[in-house]
Amino acid sequence: MSRPAAPPWLAHALRAQRGPVPWSAMTRGALAAGPLLLAGVLGGRTAAGVIAAIAAMLAGINDRPGSRRASVKRLGVPALAGALGLLVGTFAGQGMTAVPLTLALTGLGLAAGALSAVGPVASAAGTQLLVAAAVGAGMPAAESGWQRALAFLAGAGWLILLRLALPTPGSLAGDFRFDGERAAVAGVYDAIAALVDSVGGEHATARRAALTAALDHAQDALAGPRLRRYASSAAERRLRAQYAAALPLAEAATALFWAGEPVAARAAEGPRRLAAAVRGNTGAGPLPAPHRSAPALRALDDALLRAAATFDRAEGTHHRLLARRRSVQNAVRAAFGAGGREYGLRVALCFGGSAAIAQALHHARWYGHHQHWYWLPATAVFLVKPDLGPLASRVLCRAAGTVLGAVVFAGFAALLPRPEGLIALVAVCGAAVPLATRHFGALTAVITVLVLALVMVGGEPEASVSRIGETMLACGLVLVVGHLPMPGQRGGGVRSRLTVAGDAAHAYFVHVVGESGDSAAPSGASASAGQAASSGASASSGEPASSGEPASSGEAAYSGDAALSGASASSGEAAPSGESGPPGGFRPSGDRAERWALRREAYRTLAEARTAIAVAAAELPALARHTEGTDAVAVLLERLVDTTTACAVHLDDTGRLTARHREQLREVLEELRAHGVLSPSPPVADVERAVRVTT
Repeated sequence: MSRPAAPPWLAHALRAQRGPVPWSAMTRGALAAGPLLLAGVLGGRTAAGVIAAIAAMLAGINDRPGSRRASVKRLGVPALAGALGLLVGTFAGQGMTAVPLTLALTGLGLAAGALSAVGPVASAAGTQLLVAAAVGAGMPAAESGWQRALAFLAGAGWLILLRLALPTPGSLAGDFRFDGERAAVAGVYDAIAALVDSVGGEHATARRAALTAALDHAQDALAGPRLRRYASSAAERRLRAQYAAALPLAEAATALFWAGEPVAARAAEGPRRLAAAVRGNTGAGPLPAPHRSAPALRALDDALLRAAATFDRAEGTHHRLLARRRSVQNAVRAAFGAGGREYGLRVALCFGGSAAIAQALHHARWYGHHQHWYWLPATAVFLVKPDLGPLASRVLCRAAGTVLGAVVFAGFAALLPRPEGLIALVAVCGAAVPLATRHFGALTAVITVLVLALVMVGGEPEASVSRIGETMLACGLVLVVGHLPMPGQRGGGVRSRLTVAGDAAHAYFVHVVGESGDSAAPSGASASAGQAASSGASASSGEPASSGEPASSGEAAYSGDAALSGASASSGEAAPSGESGPPGGFRPSGDRAERWALRREAYRTLAEARTAIAVAAAELPALARHTEGTDAVAVLLERLVDTTTACAVHLDDTGRLTARHREQLREVLEELRAHGVLSPSPPVADVERAVRVTT
């Protein structure tokens, strides 16, 4: 007799992320909080050392795999927000009484919550803004607000400096500054090989999702902030060209996935060899013999030949990686949309309510002689973040992690010498933070030990018992607020992301099928590698790199006119004069560049929507019911994008859609309309008429 399955919220709480041990991030963590605290103690600036260590700890939570350039934004923007919060909180705590201070913190929570709806980096910035504001308002210190803000920036800046300067262990191939980009691009080719291997099997859908994640990660790694418009390093230009060469490979692999017919094992060997070439910073080498029995296989082979030409060149061309630009207007729309309003209200109620309760208990002397009432609102900030999982799962993990961390610290506090033993404990916990981020309970336990050690080094008595009590209060408050009715429709964050994904999917569909009209072969339609190259079938090196944040409805997923004019450099640049080689020496047509841009945008926004839907579905039934049916819509949109990709590859090869393509398109369009997703707008109606054309 089979055992009953655990409810989704409990299953989520018991599940941890898997992956290799992040030794590099753990090394940086060991060299960050502990040494900063030691420097403060030795220099007679213990309070400043504590603030710097807190900043390094918060930055360590955001220290994830990726490129060095991308880490500047991922770590630096939240650090700036944290410094601002510390400055505002210090001035408010010194100049306001309990009631005005609580109202000010509530208003700050409303603004930070709405800001968090913009995207992952904005969400991390909102978290640090509120945590630092609570610390600044409640932690007594002789330093001014400006001095504390500078100490915070110094702590986070030290970790960013370590991230930029320290090489990754084992990064011996090429310039170590780009080891993050190199690993991300190699991961794309590995994901393509894995998808081709699994075509027709039970794991194919998961492998297609993994390919989307790999492409998203590579985009982010290659699109970090830069001082120059174009890539100045030959190593970076080469990596960008190699990434661009993977785009038609990914398109062909997706078409094979849609067809669902298993292919020969050697079809996946080519992408796998290219992945090894990226890691080793070498040429492509010999590729397996082609297998060209179907349009998708011919497209895969053509893309492999063009990729080989790219790999065999010494370096890529000078070009800028086109990125989707997010205007201030788009950010404001996301913050003040349904998702931003709902989340902002919840954060304001949790942060302001916890601050009010903490103030009341503090003035009632419930804390005794302790001056850390700020722990309650700071805890509520982490609990109210949906980035960390479903609400019930977050509450359970937070409570269990705090109890475990407090008990462990009580044992260490009784044994370790002070302050040197506690400083060593801070260094160990700093090293453990990157590994603990795989599970919210483990992260809570590590942070609890680290924070309690910082409090004792700062001169306060051991506070494990009060820490447990404040956490339980915060858990109860967030659970209550999470189930309160809110103005407007519940589940606004999920529905807004699904709307953005639907707009992107429809734009891609209209571009591919509407442009072709399914009536005549496009100028680039060809079955041979040479003809495909001459028609502009080479991959664009100007693939748009997303910021990981949803685009506004109906916006283009690329910036500038270069994508339309074909001005971006091809991944298969023409061979130098006097040389011959595989096809792919031509720039892509504007249509191809735009198509790849729209395809990437569609899959990326769908992945973001699926993540939000999965979190919402794992909530308690009272909350999960508000997003029922959204998963079915996401599945339909993925079918639409998959089918559109298969149509694009087939149109390139033959210029016509088969009966199966047309039937699949009709079915998914009808199902989307039944769910109220597809509106009968003139462009879609025109495309549907085109789909009905017989060949």
